[in-house]
Amino acid sequence: MTTAFIPGFLLSLGLILAIGAQNAFVLRQGLRQEYVFAICLTCAVSDAILIAAGVAGFGLAVDTLPWLEPAMRYGGALFLFVYAARSLRAALRTQHDSLSPSTRQTAGLAATLAACLAFTWLNPHVYLDTVVLLGSISSQYEGAKTAFALGAMSASFVFFFTLGYGARLLRPFFANPKAWRVLDGCVGVAMAAIGFKLVL
Repeated sequence: MTTAFIPGFLLSLGLILAIGAQNAFVLRQGLRQEYVFAICLTCAVSDAILIAAGVAGFGLAVDTLPWLEPAMRYGGALFLFVYAARSLRAALRTQHDSLSPSTRQTAGLAATLAACLAFTWLNPHVYLDTVVLLGSISSQYEGAKTAFALGAMSASFVFFFTLGYGARLLRPFFANPKAWRVLDGCVGVAMAAIGFKLVL
């Protein structure tokens, strides 16, 4: 089992470590300590579903439904542009006290989960990484695909919960309102860059 579990874990972890919109969102929620468990669980379970689909062979859906890839790509780009605009607007605000972790407005759980699901399911790269790439590599572990999939899923749970709950270690730094403006600015630029990358 370990001969398939460990490669699945390491490969999945390597793919998730790349900085992206979803990771930035989880980090931000972790810093604000808002719905951290729900956000981490949503991201990890979503990855698990996609990994299971890939290992089960549903990566062929991209080939059989030619409209699926561009629809996901442009839909994801539109969502990222909107979120980038919101983040950049927050970074340019002059009222610093509204950026303090203790005084920031808290979005509702439903709205936060909706944003989290959008970052996950509207991102075409997540399908390429989980459904297509992990799904195709799992074929090398015939007879041990389940172990490979469990390893890949475990990496998602370990990573997202570590990121979400580990973010609190940075809270002293983000007690400075200017740090929140820098974070919002970086997130906005990153989202816009990923959006342009999807379109181009």
